[in-house]
Amino acid sequence: MASVKVGLIGFGTIGGGVAEILLGKADAIERTVGKRIELVKICDRDTTTDRGVAVPPGVLTDQISDIFNNPEISVVIELIGGIEPARTFILKALEAGKDVVTANKALIANCGAELFAKARELGRTIGFEASVCGGVPVLASLQTSLLANRIESIQAICNGTCNFILSEMESKDADYQDAVKEAQRLGFAEADPTLDVNGSDATQKLAILAQLAFGAKVDWKKIPRVGVDVVSAVDVKFARELGRKIRLLATATRDEDGLALSVRPALVPKDSALGKVTNAFNAVQIVGDFVGPLFYQGWGAGRRPTASAVCSDVIDAALGRAKITFDSLRLWSDDRPGVEIKDPHKIMERVYLRFVVEDRPGVMAEISSKLGARKISIAQMMQASHPESEGVSLIILTHAAPTVDLDAALDDIRGASFILGETTRLAVVD
Repeated sequence: MASVKVGLIGFGTIGGGVAEILLGKADAIERTVGKRIELVKICDRDTTTDRGVAVPPGVLTDQISDIFNNPEISVVIELIGGIEPARTFILKALEAGKDVVTANKALIANCGAELFAKARELGRTIGFEASVCGGVPVLASLQTSLLANRIESIQAICNGTCNFILSEMESKDADYQDAVKEAQRLGFAEADPTLDVNGSDATQKLAILAQLAFGAKVDWKKIPRVGVDVVSAVDVKFARELGRKIRLLATATRDEDGLALSVRPALVPKDSALGKVTNAFNAVQIVGDFVGPLFYQGWGAGRRPTASAVCSDVIDAALGRAKITFDSLRLWSDDRPGVEIKDPHKIMERVYLRFVVEDRPGVMAEISSKLGARKISIAQMMQASHPESEGVSLIILTHAAPTVDLDAALDDIRGASFILGETTRLAVVD
């Protein structure tokens, strides 16, 4: 049987893992799938650094044309990240008659409609399993195994950096900045972790999940987003006292009014499946109307798990399975039915509120009154001394209320004379 020849653009951490699999396991893959997959070209600007992979002579190049102009290469893997030149490279690969595999969630979230339209026009495919949750096969499940289901909801811990930071704050009573530094020391966080800790990375992944699960074409920048940089050690402590843990959740929930999307830190029950996800692990909980709840967990990033996901897409392309799925699902297509996105202000949400207030009689009653005026019901309340202030911390867990009413109530309360500091607002998920 004729072999399938592959070109790889980007020989960094993930690229090295992909090369390790395709070069080192070619015989095993051939025995399993019945087709030989050959990595014949690797393009990178740096052709001298040792990546710990034995690359045959003539395979490594710094000339991108060696991939685009090679008629034998039928699958191109893009692993350079970012928007440009990755977007241009993928378009050139498609125009050269090659299928594409990528792990680039930023590119898919920002340019998915354009890239997928071009692939359909040219009769090619784009595989992107590795763009969300690394080696956890969530996208494959949504594109194949769960197609008989109407997906009702998704709750995802899909940023390992944030989950490590929160786990560090829980297990060691570390403050936020110390937890970030430890994540950087261990390689879980970039030197500039902004896109992780402000929720942007998780929001891009949620936009991709929403497209697959619900047909929702949504600009990720319009999804309500709060990062873990608003979480303090005090909040972690109070969450523990409430029998909960804090996790950065990317959530999509469908009801008769449409699809509610958000990314925010949330208090989850400590013994729940999501509450037990620690360190840099990712997890996704999916509920389908027939299959019920499903739970996926594994390493969401790193050389080996992400390379595994990339290579699964390469194999699917080589076997022709990718084209069947790609053509039938019409991803990011205007003729694919999708659900309406809810107005964020109309989303119903339970919240955790922490106020730093004066320690005097009547404050609790005043806050309760202002919440009640907006028809926000209190489910639980506690008070504790505040370690950094002469005041006290007043913690309130509400029942579900429209976001617009929660916003208005907090505006009412923030202007009160008894408020001594910033108010913290986190979601509550049961």
